[in-house]
Amino acid sequence: MTSYTDERFPGPDPYAPLKDLPSFPLRSDDFANGDQLGDDLAAPSNINPHLQWSDLPEGTKSVALTCFDPDAPTAAGFWHWAVLNIPVEVMELPRGEAEKVLREHAGVITLKGDSGVRGYYGPQPPEGHGPHRYIFAVHAVDTERLDVDEDNTPTVLGFNLYFHSIARSVLWGWYENE
Repeated sequence: MTSYTDERFPGPDPYAPLKDLPSFPLRSDDFANGDQLGDDLAAPSNINPHLQWSDLPEGTKSVALTCFDPDAPTAAGFWHWAVLNIPVEVMELPRGEAEKVLREHAGVITLKGDSGVRGYYGPQPPEGHGPHRYIFAVHAVDTERLDVDEDNTPTVLGFNLYFHSIARSVLWGWYENE
């Protein structure tokens, strides 16, 4: 796996303070680890990238998905996407169709990100701020339902994932508005 820590990016490694977890295969037809993300995935179009995962570890009872920009000019980064209680039979989210697929499953919750959008919000770093990383993480969760209300924040989800994730895979890309 390509490391997502690099001197080009000013923000911290958001997973450094968390426990090490095993990973599983995670891929996208739209980008590879460390690739620049296409303009078509950026805000305001907000077309989610294709994501596919497999070989979840034994004991996985649901999946959560997050996308985080640790390079945003804030002390807390910027959450672009947060979804929880995804059934284990969902192993792929097609490009631009994530919300449609997720709505087919009762109990899936998509939280509002820092943009105020309930769903995927594409890259849109401030012009001239340099490149930002967009870290897509799929979490294998040890319970079918996390106790996170739809009005909670992605940070609350992250806190719950610390205690309930049994594996995590990361796929990241970057984007810049020059």
